[in-house]
Amino acid sequence: MNAVTFETLRHRLVCVLLACLPLAAAQAQQSKPEPRKVLRYAIRVAETGFDPAQVSDLYSRIVTSGMFETPLQFAYLARPTQLRPGTTAAMPEISADFKTLTFRLKPGILFVDDEAFGGKKRELIAADYIYTIKRHFDPRWKSPNLYQLEPVGILGLNELRAEALKTKKPFDYDHPIEGLKALDRYTFQVRTRIGNPRFVYQFADPLMGAVAREVVEHYGDKIMQHPVGTGPWRLAEWRRSSRMVFEKNPNYREVFYDEQPPADDARLQAQAAKLKGRRIPLVDRVEISVIEQNQPRWLSFLGGEADFVDEVPPDFASVAMPHNQLAPNLAKQGVQMIRYARADSWMSYFAMEHPVVGGYTPDKVALRRAISLGVDLDREITLVRRGQGVPGQGVIGPNTFGYEPGFKSEMSEFNRAKARALLDMHGYVDKNGDGWRDLPDGSPLELEYATQSDSQSRALIEQWQKNMDALNIRIKFTIAQWPENNKASRAGKLMMWGFGWSASTPDGDDFLGLGYGPNAAQSNHARFNLKAFNEIYQRQQQLPDGPERQAAMREAQRLLVAYMPYKVHVHRIFTDMAQPWLVGYNRNLFRRDFWQFVDIDTELLAKKTGKGS
Repeated sequence: MNAVTFETLRHRLVCVLLACLPLAAAQAQQSKPEPRKVLRYAIRVAETGFDPAQVSDLYSRIVTSGMFETPLQFAYLARPTQLRPGTTAAMPEISADFKTLTFRLKPGILFVDDEAFGGKKRELIAADYIYTIKRHFDPRWKSPNLYQLEPVGILGLNELRAEALKTKKPFDYDHPIEGLKALDRYTFQVRTRIGNPRFVYQFADPLMGAVAREVVEHYGDKIMQHPVGTGPWRLAEWRRSSRMVFEKNPNYREVFYDEQPPADDARLQAQAAKLKGRRIPLVDRVEISVIEQNQPRWLSFLGGEADFVDEVPPDFASVAMPHNQLAPNLAKQGVQMIRYARADSWMSYFAMEHPVVGGYTPDKVALRRAISLGVDLDREITLVRRGQGVPGQGVIGPNTFGYEPGFKSEMSEFNRAKARALLDMHGYVDKNGDGWRDLPDGSPLELEYATQSDSQSRALIEQWQKNMDALNIRIKFTIAQWPENNKASRAGKLMMWGFGWSASTPDGDDFLGLGYGPNAAQSNHARFNLKAFNEIYQRQQQLPDGPERQAAMREAQRLLVAYMPYKVHVHRIFTDMAQPWLVGYNRNLFRRDFWQFVDIDTELLAKKTGKGS
């Protein structure tokens, strides 16, 4: 009896276990964690740091805007450009004369946890934005973005800065000023002397990324290394000029994907529909490498080590997109191509305070104009840029108010005969018989052009060498990393340098500011300072968009062409390419942060590469 009972029980137990196997397998499948989603890509210029008050270069602004939030933001996929609330509960109240702006924040927004907060959660409040704005006026931080805030005259703030400069005492953040007030815990008001209809754009710019006073005071001069914001990302790892890793901010509030792409873009319509309603950020981690050379950056994308390539290097344009069409082999792989004209101008500048190329007298103007006439832009665009650009007629770039596609000027003219005649007329001739032109006083004429070591920079200086050799002008080149050249340029230590300038708002004022005298050491790398230009610049700032403002901006551009502090080479055309498993990627010209809006299709990634994310 006992034996029979034992066998029966054993049989029943086996049956139960077998019956449970499918359920156990299903439960195991359900409990299996989702693969981590990692966005990987490379940038070609090293970051300078992570403090919104101190950075101005494009790549540093991209990474800071992922960590620091602004009151307003540009909608990621909307076309035309659309401004919307960021940390604010609604769009600001703006007075009829554009001189008073009132912002109300959403309660409950938290900073990333940091030791500066003493173990407590720290909420974003109105006072944080007042402090953030004041930091740009504090001489200690040498903000390169001050030029975007100073002209409107925030009541009392320019005077507070002037006092700090005069007395050499620390900037008084606690001094009450009329133009910046916290009306309550979540409401702040900005009042200005000048009513600028477009000043509101600045509140969507990364320079307005909110910082907490405790953090700045805790880290002091090392604040560039310690970003603490309220955005969706926090800095997890950093090897300067080499690698940056960002992970989700665990304190980030609930925000859900609700982007509205253009109706005529079927790709984005389908991807946005797939992502709608999901909590952002959509990926878990962002890994950014700094790869200055074009070939390894392009090969990392082809090898599937990068999820997209930010700006296909011109060296590979004919292979990646012959005749500006996606190459068949890449199309077969499902690669996505995003082609666009950036709100961008690439230029070389002449330091207006330099004894050789600077100055406003006819002979100095003639020298700069002759050099400009000697630059063969067609050859540069064809050989170096592989057709990915159009000749620049003025400093204002496309996709901004003030840009006129039909505007033509001497800026793009290539005429060596005219250049030689100008040089001869003003005494830049060979005075000692060595074959090279000299200055009118007989001393050697030699240009010094700062550049970088990447392949495109090398190709560009090769063109400079040939162009100047044809005019019998000596030119030498100094090579440094981009951040070092940028720092030296702002300090007024370079004679000439070439760089690209991208607008942060859909307005040409961002470009005209390059020539505004008070912007020297900020956006005005050339340190150009002409009374007539300054007056036009100030006037156009106060005008509403329309024919009168357009005419003023055109007049300002013509002055820049006439005095030639900047030789605008091209307005570049860029192409990004994304892997088939990257979902939701598109280029927004005025919104720097995009990481939270893209997703990784891990199944497709595994299928294409044999690897999970």
